[in-house]
Amino acid sequence: MDLLQKNNIILNCKAKPKEDVIREVGQLLYQSGYVDESYIDGMLKRELTFSTNIGNGIALPHGVEEAKKDIKKSGIAVMIFPEGTMWKDELVYVVIGIAGVGEEHLDVLANIAEKLSTTEAVDDLIKSSVDEIYQTFTGKE
Repeated sequence: MDLLQKNNIILNCKAKPKEDVIREVGQLLYQSGYVDESYIDGMLKRELTFSTNIGNGIALPHGVEEAKKDIKKSGIAVMIFPEGTMWKDELVYVVIGIAGVGEEHLDVLANIAEKLSTTEAVDDLIKSSVDEIYQTFTGKE
């Protein structure tokens, strides 16, 4: 199983409460077999203590440390909000749910940070197709 599956890339999402977005992106990870359903609670818990908005219009929700036991395989899910959705006090346009086995989440985070290091890269991603987003994160067609 790849880190990202095309069915885990959702385009043209509409703004909704942050908690609903976290549940949705967590549900994608669960339905794809990356995590147990209980991991979603760990993602919501993480947000209570630490905002996963990393700036540049990007949020990276992931579970708290004790939720790591609920991860079966490292994976990500991508939701694109062309009009943005509120994340605490800021609009985010790209939400990437992350499940990383062991220390793999650090590699996943580094990869995302590298791919989306500029506002131009984020703008391009927002306008991309599912295939283009898949290619951006996996290097595969």
